Formats: sequence, C-alpha cells, structure tokens
Amino acid sequence: MILSLVRIIKAFRDYNRAYRELSELSERELADIGIDRGDIERVAAGAYRKAA
Repeated sequence: MILSLVRIIKAFRDYNRAYRELSELSERELADIGIDRGDIERVAAGAYRKAA
C-alpha cells in the first residue's frame, strides 16, 4: 500500500514536471517535436500514466 502511494506521488510529480517543461517551450520548439500547445496536457498525462 505504501509503495503504491509512493508510485502515485512520483507519477504526479512526473506529470507536473512534463507539463511545466513543455509549457516553457516556444511554439516553434513544440512544432519541432510534433505537438502544439493544446497537446501539452495530453502528452503530460501520458507521462503520468506510464509512471503510475
């Protein structure tokens, strides 16, 4: 139970980090990696799901 809680916390931190880092990129940098600003939440959520 404690391990699953730790995993959830880590995954949420990974989501926040991914969201923040992607949000700091310019439109050009986002386009270079094939996403636009509207995709940031979905991409960050994918990082969250992989980590959980």
